[in-house]
Amino acid sequence: MPIFQYVATDQTGAQSQGNYEAENEEQAYAQLAQYGLTVSQLVTYQAAPEVPSPAQPAKKAKKKKEKAPQSVDSTKKKKKGGLLAIEIGGGPTSEDISIFTRQMSTLVHAGLPLLRSLEVMIKQQEKKPKFKAMLEEISDKVSSGGNLSDGLAMYPKTFDNLYVNMVKAGEAGGVLELVLDRLAQFQEKSIRTIKKVKSAMIYPSVIMFVAVGIVTLLMMVVVPQFQTIFEQMLRGAPLPGPTQIVIGISELFSTHPILVLGGMGGTVGGLLLFKKTKRGAKTFDWLGLNVPAVRDVVGKSNISRITRTFGTLMSSGVPILQALQITRDTLSNTFFINAMGNVHDSVRDGEAMAVQMGRETVFPTMVTSMVEIGEETGELPDMLNRIADNYDEDVDNAVAGMTSLIEPVMIVFLAVAVGFIVIALFLPIVAIIETIGK
Repeated sequence: MPIFQYVATDQTGAQSQGNYEAENEEQAYAQLAQYGLTVSQLVTYQAAPEVPSPAQPAKKAKKKKEKAPQSVDSTKKKKKGGLLAIEIGGGPTSEDISIFTRQMSTLVHAGLPLLRSLEVMIKQQEKKPKFKAMLEEISDKVSSGGNLSDGLAMYPKTFDNLYVNMVKAGEAGGVLELVLDRLAQFQEKSIRTIKKVKSAMIYPSVIMFVAVGIVTLLMMVVVPQFQTIFEQMLRGAPLPGPTQIVIGISELFSTHPILVLGGMGGTVGGLLLFKKTKRGAKTFDWLGLNVPAVRDVVGKSNISRITRTFGTLMSSGVPILQALQITRDTLSNTFFINAMGNVHDSVRDGEAMAVQMGRETVFPTMVTSMVEIGEETGELPDMLNRIADNYDEDVDNAVAGMTSLIEPVMIVFLAVAVGFIVIALFLPIVAIIETIGK
């Protein structure tokens, strides 16, 4: 059997090195783990040196600590690759993180050591160099005695507060594989919901794009030709009001296209900048909760996210106050953020969660009642996840309803815009025909 030279960390955090005989790398990792060793490096010997007995891997390793080869060169190579990756690669997407979480859960659940699982995941990221560099740095953190959550916390933009705290709770409770599985489910459901909303908005977006394109074409190509005809046939006679409006807009499009495009871009940019302000964010959030076409989607999606996040955190062992704070930090709607802040303060002061939720207008009575039942029966995490499942279905129905409402509105908008232009152009033609008839 081949002989492997290993570098490992024991349960006290002390690093040790030594040799071990096994059939393959997987068996070496698994058997060394049984002795309480977390292997960070495993090198195959070409020659077969003296092999320590399986019962004393760590003791002999300590005697040969100074003679054992170091992993400095391989670490430098990793860091070099990481720098190159950051320069040429993009960051991981939410789907990349979801796949990573699901596969890590599977590997850890199968009994593979954490560092070995990370190495497997690193090998799969050849086409994602920046993500690979991140995982290499996380692996280095773990191999130096840190926890997985400590490594994840180095990249807060990729692994948010929710992710890090759930992993930390899983490490503390010894149920890391279970927490990773819950995280994977949470991310997969969130991605599915986002995809459904995006796919539902494709058709209205196409209609809007076509409407803008048709109106622009009419204004820049068709209307100027009609204007020339009107000038020749009417010989200075006044044009109807609608026709004057259309011709005026057409002249603006034709003579100052940059001004028109700049005005459109400036309007969109101004709205985006306004939305980033405190007052603007509150205004847009209020519209999201009160405009008939979107209020069901915004309200139900926020409630689904709150209950899913909070339920997942609590079932993973995160303390309730910390779970409430993390849940609040994952929200973007001002009104729900304030509501969750009030719930957090109420629970901190010793009041039941459902009591404060009943005072907040953003939470429906059904949600408050189910939370109250969950608190009374001691099954709050399960109750929260059930609420989230119900609201996920409601979000799908709300998105379908919003789409079915937006489509006819967009079609009517297109018909009115094009119809107004056509009528404005035909009014002078009627006058010309009457003149010719006389």
